[in-house]
Amino acid sequence: MSPYANAVLDDQALQDGLNSINPKFGDFCTRVAGEAWGLPLIDQKTKALITIAVDVVNQDQTGPGNPFKAHVTMAMQQGATREEIEELLLFMCVYAGFNKAAGCFGTLKEMFE
Repeated sequence: MSPYANAVLDDQALQDGLNSINPKFGDFCTRVAGEAWGLPLIDQKTKALITIAVDVVNQDQTGPGNPFKAHVTMAMQQGATREEIEELLLFMCVYAGFNKAAGCFGTLKEMFE
């Protein structure tokens, strides 16, 4: 069982981080994303891995306010391993492009150094 039944609503540190960007933004994200993360058919770990895939496509791994590191942390809190995340990034090379995945690999490496 993952430490959080809902990766958004049960993670106060995540909510605090969103609120630190802007309180209205944080509240909005918590309410809307919390509802989406509360949908019952896809488990929390799978949802967290999907968010990383979206980050690859959107190139959201660098810059201020980027969600990639938070999504990697979230996925790991939901039971994903570094190896699973690396395999996801390899998989995304095929569908999103090698250059997009390269930046994510670089950021992931920095996170573990």
